[in-house]
Amino acid sequence: MLTIEKIDTYDKEQVHRFVRLPYRLYKDHPQWTPPLYMDVEMQLNRDKHPFYEHSEADFFVAVRDGEVVGRIAALEQRRYNEYHDKHIAQFYLFETEEDQEIANLLFERVYEWAHQRGLNQVMGPKGFAVLDGYGLLVEGYEYRQVMTMMNYNYAYYPKMVEALGFEQEVDFVSCYLSREKFHLPDRIHNIADRVQKRGTLRVVDFENKNELKSWAPRIGKAYDAAFVDNWEYSPLTDKEIQFILDTIMTVADPRLIKVIANGDDVVGFVLGFVDISAALQRAKGRLLPFGIFDLLLEMKRSDWIAVNGAGILPEFQGRGGNALLYSELEKTIFKQNYRFQHGEMTQIAESAIQMSRDIVNLGGEPYKRHRVYIKTL
Repeated sequence: MLTIEKIDTYDKEQVHRFVRLPYRLYKDHPQWTPPLYMDVEMQLNRDKHPFYEHSEADFFVAVRDGEVVGRIAALEQRRYNEYHDKHIAQFYLFETEEDQEIANLLFERVYEWAHQRGLNQVMGPKGFAVLDGYGLLVEGYEYRQVMTMMNYNYAYYPKMVEALGFEQEVDFVSCYLSREKFHLPDRIHNIADRVQKRGTLRVVDFENKNELKSWAPRIGKAYDAAFVDNWEYSPLTDKEIQFILDTIMTVADPRLIKVIANGDDVVGFVLGFVDISAALQRAKGRLLPFGIFDLLLEMKRSDWIAVNGAGILPEFQGRGGNALLYSELEKTIFKQNYRFQHGEMTQIAESAIQMSRDIVNLGGEPYKRHRVYIKTL
């Protein structure tokens, strides 16, 4: 018999039941990158995660013969709804065995949850914070999930969701950048040089985390402001900005983060991260006893870099800011004395038409696609 149970997030064993499922479903899968247990558990922590200061979420598992065979999270992101004038419930952390009945029952529980709150649409996957990956993977199953900044799933997941009547809302495309092919035309570098010589915009480099920390609050504010026109945008609270910055600082190589400044104000940024997916796969969700050392070693030996955040404030996009941004992007990824051979621009929304077009024109190759779905109730 198949039943749906709501998780008590203050019960540690129930939280573990919810968290553990994908580690069984994807055990030893060569392309899945296991998140750290503590990071997933944080998403269920109503006392510590800043999402719960303004919004609500509940978590459900599907159980058959005493074993968890599926799970899903239902979210009401009130700041998103208020900003976009919507009444949407989000789903996230959807995992299931290949059985349509499991998906049907999990989503029926989400629909009921949404109706109870006066919400008239369900959309997802869309998570708790801006660094949570968007969408279900619909293309690129043969490629490894870069870190945990995006989702990985089996090919049957989109079929299940579409069978329930969900339709495409927006796609996010990730592009592969090779050292050989990703090069800017000289004119872009020339424009960037002229912009810096005029003195209106300058590039700030960081050599260590202390330097980066001194700029962190300004980077956070710019991050929030740069994406106001994006489909996924919702205004960030101060605690959410700090949460993002703390997450970035944990995995940051300061040399891969660049800031474009106008005076002392941050107006643009490139956020690059060493891809430590291989070490995360070996850690299998746990840092102890040896995972932390392996992660630190992988920071020094990985030849992959992921760019999960590049933006410039709208008012500076027509003043040479874009050229400066792309110039620094190239330098960040493939600076001559860096070891990186491969790069990924992670999850560019297709609604960000100019950015998508620019990356392809500069040599990026679309190789993964994630789809956010929506259904009207």
